[in-house]
Amino acid sequence: MAKPVVSVLMSLPKSGLDKLMPLHVVVDPDGTITSYGPTLAKLLAGRSLIGHALFGAFDLRRPAGLTTMKALQARQGERLQMTLRGAARTMAFRGLAQGLGDGGMVLNLSFGIGVAEAVTAHALTDTDFAPTDLAVEMLYLVEAKTAAMGALRGLAQRLEDDKQMAEHQALTDTLTGLRNRRALTQTLKSLTLAQTPFALLHMDLDYFKAVNDTLGHAAGDHVLKVVAGVLGAQTRRQDTVARVGGDEFVAVFPGMAETSQLEITAQRIIENISQPIEMEGKTCQISASIGIALSTDYANPDPDRMQTDADEALYASKRAGRGRARVFHPTGQDWRRA
Repeated sequence: MAKPVVSVLMSLPKSGLDKLMPLHVVVDPDGTITSYGPTLAKLLAGRSLIGHALFGAFDLRRPAGLTTMKALQARQGERLQMTLRGAARTMAFRGLAQGLGDGGMVLNLSFGIGVAEAVTAHALTDTDFAPTDLAVEMLYLVEAKTAAMGALRGLAQRLEDDKQMAEHQALTDTLTGLRNRRALTQTLKSLTLAQTPFALLHMDLDYFKAVNDTLGHAAGDHVLKVVAGVLGAQTRRQDTVARVGGDEFVAVFPGMAETSQLEITAQRIIENISQPIEMEGKTCQISASIGIALSTDYANPDPDRMQTDADEALYASKRAGRGRARVFHPTGQDWRRA
């Protein structure tokens, strides 16, 4: 006659039971804990449950009403949900209880969906699980997926960074670091569609050709970089400053449509650009002529028309003696000095 399963189970040495069920708890008929597995011992971190009542050490939450051995024996084989009392952090388990021949019971526990947290919190390894438990393999898959997703996110971020850098480069003048004509077009279109008032300042350098002819293109490039620095210093963060030709620049000032304010800005730019520029022991001397158009002077501002008008005002400045600024009036008859 075959021995009952529970008799075979309890005839195993403690080491065998620990290997088969490393997270088990054995209680006597009175409900006193007599032994438990090595994984539970690791979770207890030196605290002992031997001699403690099962229902004092654990809170059996499901099925409801399990507060005595008789009630537990009546529900053996059913899934249990229980938590360990007195732990530094909540330890929740799932389990099954099976009666033993002497009236005691063995409870085989598992972490359930909390296995990942338990592994991290208690530095558990595959040796802390039964050889047939797939929890560790599942964790490896989760970690592999997490690593793969992290790599994909990193790749996506790098691609986005590369895209933004490429877009930035496509809108940037390589010599001066200012915006280019394409960026200027985008800015003007955006402001016009949003019906945001703005001023458009078109600037051309005076005597720049003489610098190139007498001192060479290296000196000319140096001058252009210095001019870019002046424009950056005399404009605001929200303004757009673009190099649109060899020695031509355009600045767009959103929300700025007051002639008095533009007069001050234009004059500061001219004064700073007119300062002597040193280049390898040689002095470069230039000035700047400026033409300005205000969107508020037009019933329906058109960027192309405003650039043409600002350009006309620019040449009016040159005809007036250079090193000065003029504001265009849409009638084409009234030039306002800036």
